[in-house]
Amino acid sequence: MKNVVSLLFGLALLGTGQGYAQQIVSDRDYEELTDSREIRTEEWEKCGEGVSVSWGSTDVRYEKKNVPSLIKPVSIWRETAWKGERVNGVALLWAKQDCGEVTAVASDLKSSGGEVIPASAVHLGFVRYVMTDELNKDKRGTCGYRPDHTLFDSSVVADVIDLNATQVLKAQETRPVWVTVRVPQGVKAGVYRGQIRFTAPDKKIESLSIELKVLNRELPAPKNWAFRLDLWQNPYAVARYHQLPVWSKEHFDAMRPVMEILANAGQKIITASIMHKPWGGQTEDYFESMVMRIKTLDGRWVYDYAVFDKWVEFMMSVGINQQINCYTMIPWDLSFQYFDQATNSLQMVKAEVGTPEYVDYWQPFLVDFARHLKTKGWFDITMIAMDERPKEAMRKAIHIIREADPAYKIALAGNYHEEIEADIDDYCVASGQFFPENVLRERRKKSMSSTYYTCCSEAYPNTFTFSPPAEAAWLGWYAAAKDFDGYLRWAYNSWTVDPLKDSRFRAFGGGDCYLVYPAGRSSIRMERLIEGIQAYEKVRILREKYTKEKNAYKLKMLNDLLKDFEIESLASEPADNMVNKAKAALNKL
Repeated sequence: MKNVVSLLFGLALLGTGQGYAQQIVSDRDYEELTDSREIRTEEWEKCGEGVSVSWGSTDVRYEKKNVPSLIKPVSIWRETAWKGERVNGVALLWAKQDCGEVTAVASDLKSSGGEVIPASAVHLGFVRYVMTDELNKDKRGTCGYRPDHTLFDSSVVADVIDLNATQVLKAQETRPVWVTVRVPQGVKAGVYRGQIRFTAPDKKIESLSIELKVLNRELPAPKNWAFRLDLWQNPYAVARYHQLPVWSKEHFDAMRPVMEILANAGQKIITASIMHKPWGGQTEDYFESMVMRIKTLDGRWVYDYAVFDKWVEFMMSVGINQQINCYTMIPWDLSFQYFDQATNSLQMVKAEVGTPEYVDYWQPFLVDFARHLKTKGWFDITMIAMDERPKEAMRKAIHIIREADPAYKIALAGNYHEEIEADIDDYCVASGQFFPENVLRERRKKSMSSTYYTCCSEAYPNTFTFSPPAEAAWLGWYAAAKDFDGYLRWAYNSWTVDPLKDSRFRAFGGGDCYLVYPAGRSSIRMERLIEGIQAYEKVRILREKYTKEKNAYKLKMLNDLLKDFEIESLASEPADNMVNKAKAALNKL
């Protein structure tokens, strides 16, 4: 039986134990796909010899094969930050001729008083290009199958933030460098100056300057942010991409840098699958059950939690340890898998919610699962989670859960239903929906979470690889404006077949399935999302300060700068206008 269980948990080898290391080496110099957009040759002819450099805008996805559209080159990046904040800039390099390997190096940032932000706090990564597509033809989102990519306008876009600060710069090519300054929490307020220097074989490249004004305000460490970030993790995608045995040491080693990005964004929740294919096969790598269900010869149920425990313990070791959301009692096709000893095979039972067959499958598990969670000390932070399920099905599931253990907590991402709201400890409503103000107040008093989500349904705001980058930051500002506790997105790393090259998928728009790339590569979208979360934290901190001080004037100013954040406003005003205006006003408070 032990061997059978191991096989069913997917512990059979998918490749050699060296797969992860080999994949990292091969990924370093991967070839980007060809961009089909027209090259404006006349602009390249106007360029001088050597490498041109300038600071650009993090709001722009600069085209790979065209000269960046700039009024004039900018040599100084001026930015304002709180202590403990991460701020982003983008440097641009472009050349008419091949320039070989270009390396970017940051200096220390120094104040006139001798204070230093060390160069180690300045993170540099060349930006790589990935293939994307576009909205559906009705421009209302990207939901629906799109197996024929020729029916959609495809192009390569800047998004991947690579692992190192060295990149080959080819002829007639623009290459951004993503610059993130992680301001230490203990640094003194003041103006800090430094440089980004570039080197290339036989080429002189001008340096770019940084002027960072650090305010006398401080953000807490990401693990202490109040913002409830919930990006669903997919461990199976990591195993497939790196060709590693599922749940092997190599698999966990490959997941660590990916999940550390998430922890450093303030993620609060572990995504756990407690059944086979909770969402069908909607991603390249579907989710297996992390709990093995066995029906014995005498008809009893036996459960093996070995994989579930490994996964939760691993995620907690990364720093994501506040909540475990277990999906799902109500899958889309209502089909449930188990291993049957009598037939020595996997069996499926199809059952509507609330039927005797459904209760027989779920209630014994919920009772035993509660026992196991209490043994591990995890019961109080575990939620039985569902998403986008009908109200009546939810009512029946809630009843079964309460029968198993009245103290179970429940999570739902979906439409708002007044009738079940009080039973949902972690309630995430679809974008454009809201909690009534009195309900939101009561939920907060009871420490119940109230958040919102986006998916393929929204043309904007969104985090597709073709979405304007500022829309990712806009999401955090919107949460602050509407008094949500945070934000959820259904896919953090459900990678496509070749995610570094092609973000398009057979269903949904480019980039909808993932926000980060293999081996710990972040993205422009992910970094901008973190910017918005930091803005939310700033608003929260200032609200608490001004409320305590009874400073009605400052509170009004704070609320006024959030008024523009309406989804409908994005139809006429770009996200970057709203975000940049609000950011400048917030830093002046």
